[in-house]
Amino acid sequence: MTLPQTVRPAPPTRASAAASLAEQAYAFVKREIITMRLRPGEVLNEAELMALTGIGRTPVHQALHRLVHEGMLTIMPRKGIMVRPVSLDDVLAIIDVRLVNETYCVELAARHAQQHDYDALQALLERSSVCVAAHDIEGMMDIDREFHLTISAASRNPVLAEILRGLHERSLRFWFISLSAPHHLEDVHEEHLELFRLLRERDAEGARQSVQKHIESFRATLFKRI
Repeated sequence: MTLPQTVRPAPPTRASAAASLAEQAYAFVKREIITMRLRPGEVLNEAELMALTGIGRTPVHQALHRLVHEGMLTIMPRKGIMVRPVSLDDVLAIIDVRLVNETYCVELAARHAQQHDYDALQALLERSSVCVAAHDIEGMMDIDREFHLTISAASRNPVLAEILRGLHERSLRFWFISLSAPHHLEDVHEEHLELFRLLRERDAEGARQSVQKHIESFRATLFKRI
């Protein structure tokens, strides 16, 4: 599995008032896992993470165990904490659930979306085109998530939106892998443009077929990359 080299961002700082130190450590390590800077199967060293983040042992320890609970890390007896390997079974399970829920979601969004939803999606598509031009995989991953979350909100079903938020969070590492494939950034952007057009036309059936094709394209790309 060949992935692009990515630049590690600056570590979190103690000056941030928005989150506790444990939250900062959690966000930093999670991002490192998602973007494959911490590789699948890599055993983590708390002391190294403390040095990297400038955050103390207790918050880093709390962050790691939160990521264990979320399934991104695995405790290995007598070895330590390991980045969970990428699992094809996990991919298939998440995609199956996304297909059921997200196809229904876009049907609802096609019926209930309002102008501010369209405006938000349009702004994301403009940012997306910049990422495609710059081949910014990490930026495109973030926009991909925001695009789908915005559609979820437009469904006007908060329970469904929350379910999809969790699925998207669990998909982020897979999104990063798929977006690193040649031409996939462009493909995703074009698929988003088509879905946006169908939502604006209030074509619920067309939107359902479009997002199904989008998710199946994601699955096919992952099969080639994992």
